[in-house]
Amino acid sequence: MDWLFTHKSLRRGAAALVLPAALIGAIATAAPALATPSPDPLAGIAEGMAGAASSVAGVAGIELPDTYGPETAIVVLGYGLLPDGTMRTELSNRLHAALVQAFMSPASPVIVTGGNPRNGVTEAQVMADWLNIRGVARQRIYTETQAGSTVQNAEFSAKLMEALGVHKAVLITSADHMRRALDNFLAAGIPVVATMTPDVAPLWAQPFGAGS
Repeated sequence: MDWLFTHKSLRRGAAALVLPAALIGAIATAAPALATPSPDPLAGIAEGMAGAASSVAGVAGIELPDTYGPETAIVVLGYGLLPDGTMRTELSNRLHAALVQAFMSPASPVIVTGGNPRNGVTEAQVMADWLNIRGVARQRIYTETQAGSTVQNAEFSAKLMEALGVHKAVLITSADHMRRALDNFLAAGIPVVATMTPDVAPLWAQPFGAGS
């Protein structure tokens, strides 16, 4: 049993080191494709990067999120900001998970939902900026800035998804919030095809600036 535990730990540790290297290699290989500016920084290299990550993850025994297309939105639920308008750790953790899913599904729109402004900014605005700085194109990100509760997150996201012509969602929030969020989104008529929480985000994503 001790050997099995150590073996699994070593595999995960190796993956945390090898996966970033695989991604860097994929970026280098795909570099000529970026000679013409792309509206999405991930678009020209997403296939190679995701393929490299999946390959190495398979060897290391780490499960990556499924890939979805433009008919499925990645919906990220907000969390109360600090009085100065900056994020709490709980929200940055949710965004870490969202960044992983956005990388694995480069054709999916990303909806960030949350109002409750502090110091002149809403949760959704802060979330959109965080994702954009880390490589998710601004035109992929749709902000829902009015919701003040989980029920409203669901109802207002449903309206935005309808306007976008998007009919399914990958729901991202904290583990202890997921059951309530899932119930609310299903009640709002949104087919949730997958869920993701920060505690299951792959280890390799963290070194790429996703934690703060």
